[in-house]
Amino acid sequence: MPVRIIVQKFGGTSLSTAAHRGLVAERVHAAAQRGLTPVVVVSAMGRGGDPYATDTLLQLAREVFAEPEPRETDLLLSCGEVISAVVMTGVLRARGLSAVAFSGGQAGIITDRAFGNARILRVEPDHLRRHLDRGELPVVAGFQGISQSGDITTLGRGGSDTTAAALGVALQAEVVEIYTDVNGVKTADPRIVPEARTLPVLSYDEIFQMAQQGAKVVHPRAVELARRANVPLRVRSTFDNPDEEQGTLITHTFEGTQWDGWSRAVTSINHVPDVVLFSVDGGQEVSATIRLFRILADAGLSVDLINVAPDRRRFVLAREEAASARALLEGAGFSVTVRPDCAKVSVVGSGMRGVPGVMAAVVEALLEQGVEILQTVDSHVTISCLVDRARMETAVQALHRKFGLER
Repeated sequence: MPVRIIVQKFGGTSLSTAAHRGLVAERVHAAAQRGLTPVVVVSAMGRGGDPYATDTLLQLAREVFAEPEPRETDLLLSCGEVISAVVMTGVLRARGLSAVAFSGGQAGIITDRAFGNARILRVEPDHLRRHLDRGELPVVAGFQGISQSGDITTLGRGGSDTTAAALGVALQAEVVEIYTDVNGVKTADPRIVPEARTLPVLSYDEIFQMAQQGAKVVHPRAVELARRANVPLRVRSTFDNPDEEQGTLITHTFEGTQWDGWSRAVTSINHVPDVVLFSVDGGQEVSATIRLFRILADAGLSVDLINVAPDRRRFVLAREEAASARALLEGAGFSVTVRPDCAKVSVVGSGMRGVPGVMAAVVEALLEQGVEILQTVDSHVTISCLVDRARMETAVQALHRKFGLER
């Protein structure tokens, strides 16, 4: 009988206390009882301030080094997930499961050497498979891998999602389950829109765009890996009753729920706070525009909401990147004007392709609430508007109501 593998990834909140780790063990044990073979991926326990959380370890490094070296920083940060893997292995063994802990490198996650934001080059799962063949349950430290030269690397924010998806692809898993503290992907951030609903099914395209536009439930890299191999993802809650909560299934195709009104076209409202709008002059010739964006690219700065006109170039950068970008451009002779304290608010939905009137509804919803639109950009799946940061929550709430997403 073929082995039916399920990858289960648990975030830091799910591992932060002994009681929470007990719930994790219940989810893993339940999967095994259903005839599945679990492969567990864990994040570092807790959040910033907790002893082994990633942000806590990063702060420790900064207390010792004015500018921590990337290689040593990755070596330190990888410890949080290793601790989780070892602790969770003990919890599972106490439940009678033959669990074995692995670092990312031991699990076969091979990466490049981009310390702090490494990309997975390949997964070599033979070591894991040997343990699976012996009936053992792997518990893998997420967020990390090993370079071809033998250095420990980390995969950036959301890297444990990426670990889970990569292992799911390599092991041909039936599904990759992402466990969090919410019961699936919502139509908006429930802290801003309390009436936001859980979406039962999403396409890979929709969740990828939602992640790119600020939703923090699944990392975009994980979605892309799963989409290429057609491995379903499911976002679930560690804390809700599993018999009542099925979470959000993410797959290639689905029969959309027949909601009323605009919600057939629009799936969710997402937001990215704390961005800065740049307006750049400095020559109308094509070479000046090329030089401008080449300077930013060479500095590793990713721009968004780009608008290029003969007399002006406008784009958005994250707040923490704004100062360095401005210094680089002004040093290169460009005239730069910045508008800080902005936010990007996006309408996402694969159903909006070819549907007239969506942009009209977006403009109506925002202007009726007195929200000034500073800039827009759109694709077949998204419409994004730049607004003042102080008006971001009003904008999200207005759009959620306009498209009837609470129904």
